[in-house]
Amino acid sequence: MIAVIDYGAGNLQSVEKAFRFIGCDAEVTADAKVLQSASAAVLPGVGAFGDAMRSMEKSSLVQPLLDFIASGRPFLGICLGLQLLFEGSEEAPGVRGLGVLKGKILRIPKLSGLKIPHVGWNSLDIKINGGIFSGLEEHPYVYFVHSYYLKAEDRGIVSSTASYGITIDASVQRGNMFAVQFHPEKSGRTGLRMLCNFAELAQRG
Repeated sequence: MIAVIDYGAGNLQSVEKAFRFIGCDAEVTADAKVLQSASAAVLPGVGAFGDAMRSMEKSSLVQPLLDFIASGRPFLGICLGLQLLFEGSEEAPGVRGLGVLKGKILRIPKLSGLKIPHVGWNSLDIKINGGIFSGLEEHPYVYFVHSYYLKAEDRGIVSSTASYGITIDASVQRGNMFAVQFHPEKSGRTGLRMLCNFAELAQRG
């Protein structure tokens, strides 16, 4: 079973629906015991960094989530779920993130001709093949909705980048931990392929 973590600020239904569409057993949960018994977990996210961290703390999900990631089981962060893995964000000065990875979450600069938030389809430049990117074309198109972006400290974990006036670290990978700034559940066949790859990792145990 894939646990879709409900901390009160996520695009839960679309993620759960996408997994069920590809035939996966997925369950939306805010229960730490259910999370710990899952074969894989997904941290979705839409909204503000500070609100999300406060909601997770209020729901007593921070430590169970950290324990799950430390277990080495497949984990996927989506959009804000990627940003929360890092130490903090310019969106919420003084609010500590999960701190699993090191890097900066920065506001996308206002450059001529570019709209903020960044909403729409962009191609990826894949840096690490395999994992959730297995079987994809060289520069797949995926769907973004965000105003803040990642600049990872460890360049070795950056699995793809995208360009939107600046270079965005669009995804990271470390072992069985994956996180993406874009929305695979809204990225058509390409996104479903990624979710299938993630589900296959979960089935392998």
